[in-house]
Amino acid sequence: MKDEIVKEIEGLLKAMGVALTSIEVKQNPRGVVFSIETPDSARLIGGSGEALDATTHLLRRIVEKKFSEESAREISLDVNGYKEIQAERLRGVARMLAERAKMFKHDVEMEPMSAYERLVIHSSFEGDPNIRTESHGEGKFRRVVIKYIEIIDNPPLTANKGF
Repeated sequence: MKDEIVKEIEGLLKAMGVALTSIEVKQNPRGVVFSIETPDSARLIGGSGEALDATTHLLRRIVEKKFSEESAREISLDVNGYKEIQAERLRGVARMLAERAKMFKHDVEMEPMSAYERLVIHSSFEGDPNIRTESHGEGKFRRVVIKYIEIIDNPPLTANKGF
């Protein structure tokens, strides 16, 4: 099915008037990433990635209709490494804010972000026992809150023998 999706992407980009150099298919824990190389990256990404998000949404709807696949939500597009660069930038900001939360022992709210960006943040702290992340807000105002969790070491309980 991946080959058929690549053909759909090629057709979609052609209809949009976007030149295509190559498409690489990558598997990651969250699904399949179709990594597009193009000299028209600015047109395909748009301001702050809105055009790329819209194109990804459109591709998912096409895949749902043509292949009746529920796994369409696991499909994502990247253009010239844009999404990965943005994800690494977000991870860096989140790490800095998490250190601030640990240092001052209080919650830190991030700026509103897309569902994909929130997912990047949440997955960045899955193994950290001192940090928990939650999403708050509605729609385009939905944001991640980084919460400091204090781990209290309890001394082992000893039986009181009445001495």
